[in-house]
Amino acid sequence: MRKTFEVIGLISLICFSFFYTEKISTVIKENDDILKEIESVASQYKTEAINAIIDNNSIIPGINGREIDIKKSYKKMKKVNSFNSNLLVYKEIEPEISIKEVYDKYIVSGNQQKKEVSLLFLVEANDNVEDIVNILKQYEISSTFYTDGNWFENNNEKVIELVEDGYLIGNLGYNYKYDVSGISWMNTIVTKIGKQNNTYCYTEKENANLLNVCKNNKSYTIKPSIIVRNNPLIEIKENLINGSIIALEINDITIKELPLIVEYINSKDLEIVNLEQLLDEKGM
Repeated sequence: MRKTFEVIGLISLICFSFFYTEKISTVIKENDDILKEIESVASQYKTEAINAIIDNNSIIPGINGREIDIKKSYKKMKKVNSFNSNLLVYKEIEPEISIKEVYDKYIVSGNQQKKEVSLLFLVEANDNVEDIVNILKQYEISSTFYTDGNWFENNNEKVIELVEDGYLIGNLGYNYKYDVSGISWMNTIVTKIGKQNNTYCYTEKENANLLNVCKNNKSYTIKPSIIVRNNPLIEIKENLINGSIIALEINDITIKELPLIVEYINSKDLEIVNLEQLLDEKGM
């Protein structure tokens, strides 16, 4: 019995020592000038998150905010024993309303506070993407290729090559129609083999059945804000804004005018990115 009390006493002493040491450490830290200065500027460096915008059946991504990670910032500055704003460490603040895993809405735009737009190239059964790819490589641009199921079946290696080159692959279904089996196997290839994070459907008008099939397969449905018909450069000039999602058929006029389109967009101080980048809610 005596030994039991001795053991209990020893354990209690050890626990008290740890508690006391931690308490002293906390008190010292709380009175540390570096920590006080980090805490004093925290509000100045905080950026509030921007919620995604939902309007009936459509959604536009939000933007993460950020705030100082006080603990990590303090740890970095303590190593040099002085406050340095360049050593501040930040953590993201997610919006309360986010696009993340919202598959039952049409995505109609990127967030207009970001100076980005996205080009979607619609690849149908007999299209050749090489001319488009060569132009994009020349300008070092990442874009999105929406492929028809028949083209996808006959060009698996090209699909993987596009993904490996940093292009995103969207799913056009078969002749713009989606069914469970078709969307499922195409999505499996781009996510499992091509290592793409998300999958994307396409529509030019609201379609409840399409949206439901895509939602059930956890695919985002994109409804472009600019759908080019006959005169790519002119139509883009007339409608381009921050966040624009621009759909282009692959044909001779698109190939001819694409360099002019890219240069015009660049002249507006807008960056051309693929869909995944456009819809990413990470802060600016």
